[in-house]
Amino acid sequence: MQTCAILEPEKESTSKEERPMKKVLILSGSPRKDGNSDLLCSEFMRGAQESGNEVQKIFVRSKKIVPCNACYYCRDHGGKSDMSEILDAMQAADVIVMASPVYFYSIDAQMKIIIDRSLARWTNIPNKEFYFIMTCADDNRAAMACTLECFRGFTACLNGAKEKGVIYGTGVYRPGEVMSSPAMKEAYEMGKNV
Repeated sequence: MQTCAILEPEKESTSKEERPMKKVLILSGSPRKDGNSDLLCSEFMRGAQESGNEVQKIFVRSKKIVPCNACYYCRDHGGKSDMSEILDAMQAADVIVMASPVYFYSIDAQMKIIIDRSLARWTNIPNKEFYFIMTCADDNRAAMACTLECFRGFTACLNGAKEKGVIYGTGVYRPGEVMSSPAMKEAYEMGKNV
């Protein structure tokens, strides 16, 4: 007598115990501590931590970073500013979150200096997942198009970079206004599903 085994399809594992932990680096380019883009970073971090990931958030404004001189000193000697620590963290991360308010339809100076200073080791930042967080006073997402292209221009230069999500914090200007925005929940959920 011959018997058949009925095999059930494998279920995708979604619990935090079964999902592999990722190293998540959040680069908060907000010029204000607890400013709108920084608050979204904190919500993303909360979600990612609750899912069992290792998360590091760097508030860029608090770091000593000088503009790039294209001398490659920091590539060859480790550098004299906090950028060396940030580059190390970028290399070690599986996921990088980059956040900036919209300044004249672009990223702010805090985020721009991170991108420019990555020149020294940009080839050592391959195969990362990227999330972008943006905030602006305008209610229209179209006002963020150039800002998003700045982020995408950077990641287009990195081998194997994958854009995984974008959070649009529109219609927020005064500190804390984002707290009542749907972007807060989106940031938390994206972090949770990293």
